[in-house]
Amino acid sequence: MMDKKISIILSTYNEAPFVVQTINEILNNIKNVEIILVDDNSPDGTLEKVKNVNNPNIKIFSRKFRGLASAFLLGLINSSGDIVGWVDSNMKSAAAKLPEMIDQLNNNDVVLLSRYVEGGDDKRDKLRSFASRFLNWIYQLTLSKKIKDYTSGMFVMKREVLLTAIPNCFGHGEFFVEFIYRALKRGAKIHELPFVHQADLITRSKTAPNLLHFIHLGFHYIGVIFHARTRRN
Repeated sequence: MMDKKISIILSTYNEAPFVVQTINEILNNIKNVEIILVDDNSPDGTLEKVKNVNNPNIKIFSRKFRGLASAFLLGLINSSGDIVGWVDSNMKSAAAKLPEMIDQLNNNDVVLLSRYVEGGDDKRDKLRSFASRFLNWIYQLTLSKKIKDYTSGMFVMKREVLLTAIPNCFGHGEFFVEFIYRALKRGAKIHELPFVHQADLITRSKTAPNLLHFIHLGFHYIGVIFHARTRRN
């Protein structure tokens, strides 16, 4: 699969300390790759740091609003790869797993990084880790127990699979949860690759900056998922 053209989408908002490390990790380890970076008007100089990389394989889009789902869709529209991927722009360790993830597409349609399969772990603070595990348990009960980690938000997939499973919802993490569910419903073969989410690699979440907000968003996602579960498409 490494001989295919690969598009990696990154969404940024105030990622100046980390984004160049992530970009270099991708460029140094994947041939025939394009990076589509969508920046949500970061005031910390993120965009300037990316521009200074000065690589023709980086496509940059700057906008004045936020949202992971809309960033992903903008990246997808402007991508040309046979394989499309998404990783957190502040996680070099996740980007380092991309070659292994892409290799797994030889036998799968979608590959997710997973904290909750054997060999994976979530080493963030205990309360946030517990809340994440609890929400994923709810998703397993309401959607499918085949997937252990619906919310890592880091994956690669074959383009033809992605185009048949684009969710109807928008926003943040609920977009990715519904994508996984729709891909499963359409018979996609999904593989979860173990990933250790290190506490010292985490910056403050842009969508859920505190635990209360994190839990609130989680239950909002559950509402969206119940709606997805009752739809026919």
